[in-house]
Amino acid sequence: MTAAATTAFPAPIAEDSMPRFADFEADVRARGFDEVAERVWEAGTQVAVHGHPFAVEALMVQGELTLTIDDESRVLHRGDRFVLTADQPHAERYGPEGATYWAARRHG
Repeated sequence: MTAAATTAFPAPIAEDSMPRFADFEADVRARGFDEVAERVWEAGTQVAVHGHPFAVEALMVQGELTLTIDDESRVLHRGDRFVLTADQPHAERYGPEGATYWAARRHG
């Protein structure tokens, strides 16, 4: 397991501690993220290895996402979180019911 992958998957949030979207947005904006959105993916969608010109911090709210960073793949569900640095290569595969997560982006 690589150092990047280790820090990419913070501890999950317990079901009874899941925030509302407004609370998630307020928290990440207070920490310097400049864009926050709900991302909804269709069942079976696969996204090949790619990166983004922004950092991401996300919280799964529904469905299943298999996220691969370097040599580590994790299957993520409600309450799981992931963090990507700008331009960090990763691949995504969405489960049989698709997935929804809240994504905070930090540009620049």
